[in-house]
Amino acid sequence: MTKNELFRQIPKVDTLLIRDDVREWIEEYGRDLVMNVIQKSLDEIRERISDFEENESQDNILGENLINEIPERIHDNLVKIKTSNIRRVINATGTILHTNLGRAPIPVAHIQKISEIASGYSNLEYDLNAGRRGERYSHFEELLCKLTGCEAAMAVNNNAAAVMLILNALAKGGEVVVSRGELVEIGGKFRIPDVMEQSGATLKEVGTTNKTHLEDFENAVTQNTKALLKVHTSNYRIVGFTKNVDIEELVPIAKKFEIPLIEDLGSGVLVDLSKYGISYEPTVQESIRKGADVVSFSGDKLLGGPQAGIIVGKKKYIDIMKKNPLTRALRIDKFTAAAIELTLREYLSEEMAVKTIPVLRMITMSHELTNSRANSLAKALNGKIAAEVEVTDTLSQIGGGSFPLERIQGKAVSIKPLEMSVDKAEEALRHQEFPIIARIENDSIIIDVRTVLYDDIASLIRGITTVFAVKRSK
Repeated sequence: MTKNELFRQIPKVDTLLIRDDVREWIEEYGRDLVMNVIQKSLDEIRERISDFEENESQDNILGENLINEIPERIHDNLVKIKTSNIRRVINATGTILHTNLGRAPIPVAHIQKISEIASGYSNLEYDLNAGRRGERYSHFEELLCKLTGCEAAMAVNNNAAAVMLILNALAKGGEVVVSRGELVEIGGKFRIPDVMEQSGATLKEVGTTNKTHLEDFENAVTQNTKALLKVHTSNYRIVGFTKNVDIEELVPIAKKFEIPLIEDLGSGVLVDLSKYGISYEPTVQESIRKGADVVSFSGDKLLGGPQAGIIVGKKKYIDIMKKNPLTRALRIDKFTAAAIELTLREYLSEEMAVKTIPVLRMITMSHELTNSRANSLAKALNGKIAAEVEVTDTLSQIGGGSFPLERIQGKAVSIKPLEMSVDKAEEALRHQEFPIIARIENDSIIIDVRTVLYDDIASLIRGITTVFAVKRSK
């Protein structure tokens, strides 16, 4: 069959439009979209046929197959267009706060409540008691005051924005004193000095990379000093010959010169995780108790909530920030406000928070439980896939710029492919209907069960068995 004959075999658009299946697609997707996809699909077929060698039997067979599969191609293209680019994935990496995978997962119960609120109107900025305009922070401000001991609170869209707003509102046009050892770089190459520059405040570095003393701060304060800033280095550690200045030591200086003492906690945590075998990390309430005037931290890291920059502290400073023009540009939406409130309500009982907030549940998961889960998964896979399956020791990490040196012992499932390379297997797992993100170690796929959500286990098993299916001989 010549190429011209193949071209003549391609159905016309009008012919396709009267097919029953195409009519159903028009009903589902709309006529304009279906028409565009049909035209695109037919153009793809013509382009493929144009590349064929004349009278090559193999190309003739391929061409006929392409033409026969036109309806299927149209439907696939329609589905592809309507499928969201951002998708739910299974995190089997063992990194709990995986920035690339969206950091903290939100509890299903919270999502259901948020959906109920967001699918209609809400009292986001309406005071139901007074019958007039309210404040979007009011839904969680009292909770933050109760949980941290602060006088007032608010939130913006992330912690970098929180730091910028704080500095712009309290120190614009003046100097902010900060230790050189705390000039951190956060994700995406954003650095504290850059954030400070955008805020309109001037950075005044004191001390050295590894050592800063109290007198360094005292000697740096001038009439142009507007604030003292302490940055918790949550995403790295300097060890060895080191010295830093604690919040409590800086309080007298701040009071003496009547300037605010600001602390950027970064990750931020409301639960003392050391009681669960994790290294000590300063809590938000501890910073407030020690005398920090303003504290900022992330909502989607150790707190286990949505992306947000939460600001707590003295009412006089929070009020200044609420009135700052930047606040409107950086403000949170109804989804975030609702999610923050729901997350904080879990912390009214620490016992419940550890059970209901996924991040805390993963961090505190016992070695025995990871062993039980890994063995159950291995049992479900053993003998059913073309791979060697075994339970192995593993070290999970918290991630998200938190606890950089912390590794949590647990168990994982090691899958060593028998009929494909480990790289091909890893890629195939990523391309499942429910993508599985794993890691490669020792020429094996490692499934760290600590970060696999319970509701995802069935999809995990289905995806793995699909990728490593045993080939049947004909």
